[in-house]
Amino acid sequence: MLSDETWRELRGQGTTRTFRERSVMLRQGSAGTHLLALTDGLAKVVCREPGGVVTWLAFRGPGDLLGEVSVFHGTPRTAEVVALTPCTAVVLEAERFRRFIEQRGLILDLMRQAFSRLRESDAHRTELLTLPLVARLARALLRLVELTSPGGESEVVRLTGLSQEEIAQATGVTRNAVITGLRRLRESGAVETARRTIVIKDMRALRDWAMTGPGAVPASSFPPPPGR
Repeated sequence: MLSDETWRELRGQGTTRTFRERSVMLRQGSAGTHLLALTDGLAKVVCREPGGVVTWLAFRGPGDLLGEVSVFHGTPRTAEVVALTPCTAVVLEAERFRRFIEQRGLILDLMRQAFSRLRESDAHRTELLTLPLVARLARALLRLVELTSPGGESEVVRLTGLSQEEIAQATGVTRNAVITGLRRLRESGAVETARRTIVIKDMRALRDWAMTGPGAVPASSFPPPPGR
């Protein structure tokens, strides 16, 4: 969304804060008094429904803004952001952020980001309805690679901090189904797994898995996750 120069300027508008792994970065239902500019680490966005059901919404990585919707609308937060790994973010007060965006004419850019995230959500819902398990799993891993290691497709990529339950939420299946899907990816040589760690060994093989199933499209045509 933002140029590198504007992103650096934005980071200078707030104070840096670190978050421990598994800590809540933004709490659902709280007031939109501030937002976060994520500079390091991986986070998940979830919605907690009445009755305790947790709905996965998205992964977020460096370069993403978190909580900007409630800041602009002046409404309580409708989702919760949790650190999957140790995270670093710049805390931006709501009024100061709004002034920064208005002065630099970036409101339209924020609107484009909002539409991009809506398309991302729509694409995810379509995948849940049309793609087989392993294809969904491969696409989720590819999105995580893009967030944590952009441009590093020729190298081995290590994804840490993910539980099988969280992967199940992101792919709309059970934990046992995730275990089965990861086993198939391991057998193909695409990944290696350890406790809360997935190592991408063969990016091309993972993309091949992502292209399988009815209605599948090349993984290269995925909309990039919103960021700078």
